[in-house]
Amino acid sequence: MSDLKDVAAMRITSPQDVRRAAIALKALVDSMGAWRIAICHNIASNRPMRDADGAMLATSVFGWTEEEEDRWWRLPRLALDSPLPTACRYESEPFWCNAGGFHTLLPNPQLAGIGLQDFERRALTHAAILVPVHMPFGVIGAASITPRDRSLVDLSDIFAAYGDILGLCLRAFVTSYCRVMVSPERVPVGTMLSKREVECLRWAAVGKTDLEIGMIMSRSRATVRFHIHNAAMKLDAVNRSQTVFKAAQLGYIGLNS
Repeated sequence: MSDLKDVAAMRITSPQDVRRAAIALKALVDSMGAWRIAICHNIASNRPMRDADGAMLATSVFGWTEEEEDRWWRLPRLALDSPLPTACRYESEPFWCNAGGFHTLLPNPQLAGIGLQDFERRALTHAAILVPVHMPFGVIGAASITPRDRSLVDLSDIFAAYGDILGLCLRAFVTSYCRVMVSPERVPVGTMLSKREVECLRWAAVGKTDLEIGMIMSRSRATVRFHIHNAAMKLDAVNRSQTVFKAAQLGYIGLNS
């Protein structure tokens, strides 16, 4: 499957499409040889992906069994301890990795700080191709494609052949699955923050107090509180922290700027 139009086969438009799209995705992975795929639609959630009838895709489509020790979908600590989902938080393009390091399309120095000690136990594999899927409101999905041959640790050739199409297909699959099967985040639609509200939240995001923000903006502390309160009301936020978080989710401010 190398024609990009086949990405449409992975896209889900209704719950009834989930199983069909998952089968098409497994067919792509099977065309690579002896490989298997694990997909998580949200690395912050331990809920497994299911079809319209409630069947778990991991076992009913992708070939995992309940008896296997590496039942990754039942290990909530995996997203915190494994280097694989950790790397997906810092990289948005497909990459491959093994105990020797992460191999990305473009250099990403942030990945150098992720520890790879005891790699096989923590990652539940000896090598993998990873496809991160970054979605609105900070949701991160991820898929790992791993070789069944445990002697295969250099994935550079197979990644060069399949990395791009895997990235396109898995993004289509995971994003459309979330759109159809997952309740959306409670963020008001159509809300517009004012220039002053955004400016106040931008300073609040870097830890400034109302008094400090007022001094920076040449406004009174009461005025700063007024703008932040208005932003909270518009974003349906219950406190200052949630207001900043929701503003960042909607792209009004950057938490790293």
